[in-house]
Amino acid sequence: MTRDIIEINDFIVLIEQSTEEETIVDKCGFDDQVIVFSFYGSGNVALNIHYGDNTRAFNNTKGIAISFFANDKVEFVHNISNQQPLQCICIVTRVKNLEALPNEEGKIFSEYLHQLVNPQDDYVEGPNFYMTHDMQSAVDKIFNTSYTGKTRIMFLRSQITELLSHFFALLSDTEVDGVKERDREKIYQAKEILTNNIETPPSLNELSKLIGLNSYKLKKNFKALFGIPVFKYLQNERLNKAHDLLRDGDTSIQEAAWKVGYESVSSFSNAFIKKFGFRPSEIRK
Repeated sequence: MTRDIIEINDFIVLIEQSTEEETIVDKCGFDDQVIVFSFYGSGNVALNIHYGDNTRAFNNTKGIAISFFANDKVEFVHNISNQQPLQCICIVTRVKNLEALPNEEGKIFSEYLHQLVNPQDDYVEGPNFYMTHDMQSAVDKIFNTSYTGKTRIMFLRSQITELLSHFFALLSDTEVDGVKERDREKIYQAKEILTNNIETPPSLNELSKLIGLNSYKLKKNFKALFGIPVFKYLQNERLNKAHDLLRDGDTSIQEAAWKVGYESVSSFSNAFIKKFGFRPSEIRK
């Protein structure tokens, strides 16, 4: 488990990731009254938040963005599965520093997060969302950047601002990218079904029935939210998993292809080269 802590403007940014071989438990907390935004880009994580005699539980944090107020009496416990690497970005600001935020950002907090700015308990939950395509893209850029030093800080500042902008944009409008709130939950459900069944995924019609949304809306809204068609997303997930299997060194190319649903090794290799720019056999070199 690695935790990179960076100060950007008046925010403290925690960039956390884990690629442990075993499931781990990580406990943490804050030493002040804070407002936090957490963006979980990947990972199969069970999060339990303990305050007083209360517990708030998230069974799987992958793909969600959450906000909350917490003080030093709150404990956060992550049970991090070894099946998927954790990638989490926490943006933290102290409540007492809100007025000092630039460009009247403090007023935005007061307008949209009144319950967090004026908390009535040790822990107060704010708005929670599944991340939009733009949010996920910003998170991916943060974890994949090769910038270092001052250039990295400049880049991170832009991406952190982008993440918060997308978050507050969601609060200001119940329709994002042309997708209504009630349909957005169904689209994220479809995404989760595909992710959990990449070897033998349901057909488009089957997927539509599972989520209770017709195939036209499924295709249209999926692309609107995630930027790619349904089965292009599925192909990307398959190839990403195959990449991880081959990188770990315990799986042959043929086995990796089969495990992610490819019957033909040549079709798998061609798709792999097109996505990553190199052959599956070259990943271990």
